[in-house]
Amino acid sequence: MAAPYGVAAGRMSSARVHQTVLVVAGPTASGKSALALLLAEALGGVVINADSMQVYRDLRILTARPSPADEARVPHRLYGVLDAAERGSAAWWRAAALAEIAVAGRERRLPVLCGGTGLYLRALLHGIADIPAVPEAVAREAAERYGRIGGEAFREELRRLDPVAAERLFAGDSQRLQRAWSVATATGRALSEWQAAASVPPPGLQFRTVLLSPPRPVSAEAVERRFRAMVADGAVDEVTRLLGRGLDPSLPALKAIGVPELRAYLEGRTGLEDAIRDAVTATRQYAKRQRTWFRHQFRSDLQVDAQFSESGFGKIFPKVRELVLTPES
Repeated sequence: MAAPYGVAAGRMSSARVHQTVLVVAGPTASGKSALALLLAEALGGVVINADSMQVYRDLRILTARPSPADEARVPHRLYGVLDAAERGSAAWWRAAALAEIAVAGRERRLPVLCGGTGLYLRALLHGIADIPAVPEAVAREAAERYGRIGGEAFREELRRLDPVAAERLFAGDSQRLQRAWSVATATGRALSEWQAAASVPPPGLQFRTVLLSPPRPVSAEAVERRFRAMVADGAVDEVTRLLGRGLDPSLPALKAIGVPELRAYLEGRTGLEDAIRDAVTATRQYAKRQRTWFRHQFRSDLQVDAQFSESGFGKIFPKVRELVLTPES
């Protein structure tokens, strides 16, 4: 293993010691977890989850969480830390990630953030608005209303409360539409206004970013291959156990891609092949939204226009190592 990054990364910059944080990002099924694992091994690091669904312990298979064998190779943090009955949020994750980054610093390990949830990455890299907690009753009302009137009508209602958010979100993005509606209803202030007043990025951290950006046809093939492997590995049983808990269907874990589609199969509303096809389509649509977000809202220090495989690590590693060991100017 290479010497811990902290030996070089603790150099002075503008009279301040910075802690380097490596961010490995990209759309779903781009190979982020494999790359983050190898980088953490080579640089003496710890992998910190930045995926909004991989925080749920009930969904190891469907969210493609690192395997127990991978987790044994280097420390992994914030994976499977929430019960499906809980609601994760960007604010909660940001606080938890900053705490783990601080622990890594004390242990002289390189924090390697890995994920593709744009809201989480934006919250960490650029700060987050101090939005008051939304009462559970309001969140339930939003979910009930969305389910009753449908996405298009709900989006039009949101347009009266928060035109900026309504313009930015599409009708099928139920979670973010409901969040914007809930915040505006509970606080009397549009979510977009709260976000415009976001707090500043965390001081003392030097972010280095790597973006995996495989071509769309390659990504589409990887998405289908991975979902079929999930089904073979027991995803149907995983969803069966989750649904057997009788949880509120508005919870984020119940909306993870693959859960509604496999639920339709388990309830006899569709066949397994149709459920797989629907889940693959939903995943590809999500990957398209991720690519759009990364293209417009994410600055990468190193972009790799390929699906990551271990055979390509030898070309990527020297460039990443240089990024990590170069102090902020």
